[in-house]
Amino acid sequence: MPPIYPVIMCGGSGTRLWPASRPSLPKQFIPLAGNRSLFQETAARVAALANGGGELVVVAGVTHRTAIVQQLEEIGIRAVVLLEPEGRDSSAAMAAAALWTAQRSPQAVNLFVASDHHIPDAEAFRTSVGEAIAAAADGKIVTLGVVPTAPSSAYGYIAPTGPGLSDVSAFVEKPDSATAERYIAEGYLWNSGNFIVRADVLGAEIAERAPAVAEAVQSALDHGAIDGACLTLGSGFMSAPKISIDYAVMEKTTRASVLPVRFEWSDLGAWDSVHASGEGDVGLHVLEDSEKCLIRACDGVMVAAIGLRDIGIVVERDAVLVTDLKKSQDVKKVVERLRKLSPQHLDFPAPAPRESLQAGAARLTTWLRQAALPVWSSLGQDENGGFEEVLAMDGRRVATSRRARVQARQLQVYAEAGRQGWEGPWRTVTAKGLDRLNAVSLRSDGRMRTLLNADGASLDETAMVYDQAFLIFALAVIADAKGDTDLEKQAAAVRDLLLESADAQGGLKEAGDHPYQSNAHMHLLEAALAWEEAGGDPAWSRLSDQIVNLARTRFIDTETGCLREFFQEDWSPAPGKDGALVEPGHQFEWAWLLARYGRKRQDDGALADAWRLYQAGLKGIDSKRGVAIDAMTIDGGVRSARSRLWPQTEWLKASLILASLGDDKKRKACLEQAAAAQQALWLYLTPQGLWRDKLLEDGEFIDEPAPASSFYHIMAAYGQLRQTLTELSLTQTSEIELA
Repeated sequence: MPPIYPVIMCGGSGTRLWPASRPSLPKQFIPLAGNRSLFQETAARVAALANGGGELVVVAGVTHRTAIVQQLEEIGIRAVVLLEPEGRDSSAAMAAAALWTAQRSPQAVNLFVASDHHIPDAEAFRTSVGEAIAAAADGKIVTLGVVPTAPSSAYGYIAPTGPGLSDVSAFVEKPDSATAERYIAEGYLWNSGNFIVRADVLGAEIAERAPAVAEAVQSALDHGAIDGACLTLGSGFMSAPKISIDYAVMEKTTRASVLPVRFEWSDLGAWDSVHASGEGDVGLHVLEDSEKCLIRACDGVMVAAIGLRDIGIVVERDAVLVTDLKKSQDVKKVVERLRKLSPQHLDFPAPAPRESLQAGAARLTTWLRQAALPVWSSLGQDENGGFEEVLAMDGRRVATSRRARVQARQLQVYAEAGRQGWEGPWRTVTAKGLDRLNAVSLRSDGRMRTLLNADGASLDETAMVYDQAFLIFALAVIADAKGDTDLEKQAAAVRDLLLESADAQGGLKEAGDHPYQSNAHMHLLEAALAWEEAGGDPAWSRLSDQIVNLARTRFIDTETGCLREFFQEDWSPAPGKDGALVEPGHQFEWAWLLARYGRKRQDDGALADAWRLYQAGLKGIDSKRGVAIDAMTIDGGVRSARSRLWPQTEWLKASLILASLGDDKKRKACLEQAAAAQQALWLYLTPQGLWRDKLLEDGEFIDEPAPASSFYHIMAAYGQLRQTLTELSLTQTSEIELA
């Protein structure tokens, strides 16, 4: 059997189901016959058909991207989403899916289904599709014709040439009642709108019979913009002729055939058919002496009805519909009248616009200057110069052990604040902090120990590669901020000690449970690049080259473009779950570093890998909460839906630097991602200069003190914000200066 690529078509506005169905959230995305939306029911019905090597594909308008991604996440189904910049009817939408599929598997079969049909017996549907697959594989375009249960003027009809799977004699539009009765008597079938066809066959048919559609769609695919699992079709799509697949192909082709099916089917096109499903009632309602009524009440509204028969009552926040269910097809007449009378009620009120990237950057600058930097340089540093590990959310200090890496991170933060022009006491903070670090955090060989108590006594003498990277990094930024070239000697001595143990691949073995990991190397690369930018000796450039080569040849998976976390001694992926772990935040962080490296070296290969990592990271964005999650698997599954603060900053940094490196289309997409990432970051920050760290899947934060370690990430995000907005001349410089 050829691979099956089911395609869910999400066009249509469902105007006859006003006021529940509106253009911004049409009927396929709202629960009409059960707890899940019709789109979710459709996805669940067809997803299993792709298990033989295919993929589920969704074709929809760009305005419905969020609804699609969120609803697929809710039911745990993955799909490729092709987004139309403008609706051009079914022929262009189906051409996009067929051409996209054919590029991956020319002999694959597409199953085209509407997103808004009600088919309670999913197994019967899949069985019918299975019967049609063989004919489709042989080049037929098979449509499923539902055996009518009664005359209906709500559906189009198909005239078969014989019993069973047969050629099509004619496709006919929705008839009047008398004609519908005649059609049924003559053996006509309801046109369900489901098509099964080989991808290359449909592509060829459209190219032959509607060449302008094929050309426009191919151009749109070639110039599409990828965003995680979504591909936004290029602007060429808008030049496609607006024509349905019936007119473009089905009424002309010699390949059309129809398979009669008997499963229950409805397009739920009006409120009477929703009521007939038996599952259309929603919300709180009380009926007294009433029967055969449909009641739908939005959250917070109670509907009471007395003495009614065959009446539908649909209540939304801004509109109420009361209709005789027998007249529910006439809702479309009300919608037409509203276009002149009250157009604002044709759609739901638009959500508040997202804060612009520029406005958010100015707000972050003020927050750093007035809140975060003052708080952590006063309450966050003790009289000896040591930095607190955490601060309680009320600003109180919390007695706890202190990681040496946090001491180095806070030094880097305040040295960077000085470089960025902050007029607070950064010199005093860094001087006291560095003196304290040198006095209590360093071992006799010059490397940092892991853990100390608040008094400076050692609790763990282990010298982690990760920790030494932050020591080197802090020294680089302090040296550059203060012009202290002597600090390079200290940093170089630690670097050289580390490199003494490098293996043949250039990798370093970390202490602890995961000795072969990418993360420690990532921060060492950041430190080496910082010394390069500070004018350090050539050995820093060689170290950067060494780590980037290891990342590109070992850390990054060639098939998926994802960067793995853990490895074996030969730097092949670790077995089991460890080797399959992918952290979206690290995809972004490495993308940011490789973009910096690639720009500095003019290395197109490094830049290409940066883009791949960025795309991999975008797959870890939870659209419902609007945040980057903590962990995925190498195949794109969710491993941990919790969302810490730091991945949001890395999403922001990567989006910004790639915006400055891409063409106009990529720049626009990256800046939009940057605005979304900045909005995500603001979820965590408090007005008092503190932050929450761990956002749970239910949208609640873990109640815990603010970790000082997050400040390094926040400051780096600010630095990239300022750099990119300045480079692209997107804001007044004074608005994003710490001075």
